[in-house]
Amino acid sequence: MITLCGFSASNYYNKVKLALLEKGVPFQESEVWTSEVDTHASPLGKVPYLLTPSGALCESTVMLDYIEQQYPAHPLVPADPFQAAKVRELATYIDLHLELVARNLYKEAFFGGKVSDNLKEKTATQLKKNIAAFASLARFTPFIGGDTFSLADCTAVAHLPLISTATKIIYGQDFLSELPVKEYLRHLSTRATVTQVNADRKVSAEKMVARRQASQG
Repeated sequence: MITLCGFSASNYYNKVKLALLEKGVPFQESEVWTSEVDTHASPLGKVPYLLTPSGALCESTVMLDYIEQQYPAHPLVPADPFQAAKVRELATYIDLHLELVARNLYKEAFFGGKVSDNLKEKTATQLKKNIAAFASLARFTPFIGGDTFSLADCTAVAHLPLISTATKIIYGQDFLSELPVKEYLRHLSTRATVTQVNADRKVSAEKMVARRQASQG
């Protein structure tokens, strides 16, 4: 049995959780907030991390690769090497060039902080450029990489809603609105696994807000 450590309000936690659910891998969840992270398992004190019979793993992309190799049933990566690389290319692109750029906005969009106008301007410029490039990679037919649910969908389902919401809050415009993201997410929301992840995320987000308010009170 493996244990996924972190909390369900985390999008990186959720992309790993969704992969585990989709593949039918038996796993446990251990709620660990950032202040409680075992730094032997996750040296930078980040969530999620994964406890396996062989030891701990951190970094969500590494966890996804481990899960895919260790539990080959119900594959989320194509057998063909090039097509497998295209799935990972798309997932990596969403991680690095969309979510991590949009993350500059989260402090103000979600956590009551303030982001400088200069950073907002730089982020907007970079996001618009990267989203235009993303449009040439994503297919939405009906899944993000084609006609089969893949690891790229685990990444997209976890990240794209945050990017849409953050840009709408900060700029008054959903930067993903010209792509069929809403239809894609609506379609994915009919999957039992996605329904479970979204429900758990909502509960965890409420708990996170309550914890923050308690610490400030």
